Amino acid sequence: MIGLTSLLVYGQFKTDAKLSGPELLQKNHKHIATCSLSSPSQNSPQARDGLICLLLHSSCTTAPSGFRLLLPQISSKRFESPTRLVMATSALNSDRKIVTGPAGYVLEDVPHFSDYFPNAPTYPNPLQDNAAYSVVKQYFVDDDDTVPQKIVVHPDSPRGTHFRRAGPRQRVYFESDDVLACIVTCGGLCPGLNTVIREIVCGLSYMYGVKRILGIDGGYRGFYARNTIHLDLKTVNDIHRSGGTILGTSRGGHDTTKIVDSIQDRGINQVYIIGGDGSQKGAAAIFEEIRRRGLKVAVAGIPKTIDNDIPIIDRSFGFDTAVEEAQRAINAAHVEATSFENGIGLVKLMGRYSGFIAMYATLASRDVDCCLIPESPFFLEGQGGLFEFIDKRLKENGHMVIVIAEGAGQDLLAESEEQSTTLKDASGNKLLQDIGLWISQRIKDHFAKKMTLNLKYIDPTYMIRAVPSNASDNVCCTLLAQSAVHGVMAGYNGFTVGLVNGRHTYIPFYRITERQNQVVITDRMWARLLSSTNQPSFMKHEPNHPVGEAGAMKW
Repeated sequence: MIGLTSLLVYGQFKTDAKLSGPELLQKNHKHIATCSLSSPSQNSPQARDGLICLLLHSSCTTAPSGFRLLLPQISSKRFESPTRLVMATSALNSDRKIVTGPAGYVLEDVPHFSDYFPNAPTYPNPLQDNAAYSVVKQYFVDDDDTVPQKIVVHPDSPRGTHFRRAGPRQRVYFESDDVLACIVTCGGLCPGLNTVIREIVCGLSYMYGVKRILGIDGGYRGFYARNTIHLDLKTVNDIHRSGGTILGTSRGGHDTTKIVDSIQDRGINQVYIIGGDGSQKGAAAIFEEIRRRGLKVAVAGIPKTIDNDIPIIDRSFGFDTAVEEAQRAINAAHVEATSFENGIGLVKLMGRYSGFIAMYATLASRDVDCCLIPESPFFLEGQGGLFEFIDKRLKENGHMVIVIAEGAGQDLLAESEEQSTTLKDASGNKLLQDIGLWISQRIKDHFAKKMTLNLKYIDPTYMIRAVPSNASDNVCCTLLAQSAVHGVMAGYNGFTVGLVNGRHTYIPFYRITERQNQVVITDRMWARLLSSTNQPSFMKHEPNHPVGEAGAMKW
């Protein structure tokens, strides 16, 4: 751009039939170096709203009347009325597309083909002739529909952050016969993977008439190291009845250049990536490389993790099934514990950094006496420690059930074994040591001279993720898949689809990958668990303060 910063904005800019776009803008704004103006069809209701591409000098401090520009690294400039910021170039951290409005309204929008292909043709949505949608009163989502991130507010609260509502639009950016879509599953297994695959294929086929759909074999490396799998309605008809993924999966193998080379060479123009936070980071890298090359290829992510550790969204698919399947292990532990004197049933569940499965499985069970998660540190010996609580509960009830997440107590284990906790797997996840085996042995050793324990350790870790999804997750998978298909066909790009406050939305990749969702132990849900199990918080006490005295507790 030779020293210029490029902005593409929409605004209620009234066109003048006597002036061309550049003349009109130069007449109104002396700082504009170059510009172009294109208007919708005169038959359009928005016929007088111009699409304006401004090339502004970096020293420009004002803008035409009626515009508000909001850029990272630059303070927002307010003008007569807010407008929609569509795109800023990468020169100023432009991957974030932010819209502001009255009363503190903020829309964290996702990229769209119109941002960088302003003259791309559009077509009527085939759904308008679809029998399944003929009875729906309003089946197209309004372009201005957004969903708030927070719904609990005070009377004087700002409107806050919103995300674009998912769903079909009146115009699409792909003709059915031109679409070559691909689907890839990455990372660990999760209940519902096959259901999502099935529903993407069915959605593309039934709703949009797409015939060419490929499956990428074996995760990200399958793009460049393996042959593709042809997917059609017959192929995916009953795959939802099986656990795992018919496409295969793997950790690692992400080579952005090779992947995009494969996408470009094969002529793929729609990419659906099903995976967790690491896979969504990979999807973001693929999208950026595709955009850098100027390819008209849409990339959409469907979040997958039984740990439920993806931020923003209400929950990820597979989580409900994992919690339900964990009940079988907890029930078995309870039977074992109650059948023997001083019986202890210890169950280790998944949860590397987040303890949602352990927390919800505990709340659902009612048989758990103690739940240990990564977010809530605990200690073993001394007043208020785990050993003291075990001793107390065994004396009261004669048995006990403990649920522990795999990521809990790793600091204690590392100190005891003097081993490093910095090793990582192919996906970049920290390699964990088996906290279940370690804590089982520590409990046995501690009580060996006091009483005879009957401790049974149950590890259903991989069992709970290898099963087919339950009814609730099947519905979740269907809606996520259909929402992703609608978004891609409508020209949205570089997004993850997710449920926010009960509504499906399109969320920018950077919001999904910027952090991990974790249990907030100062929140009501953790307090509800403590009330259900009646377990202590395992906070250490200062030596000079008695239990219960103000200021006596610390982590």
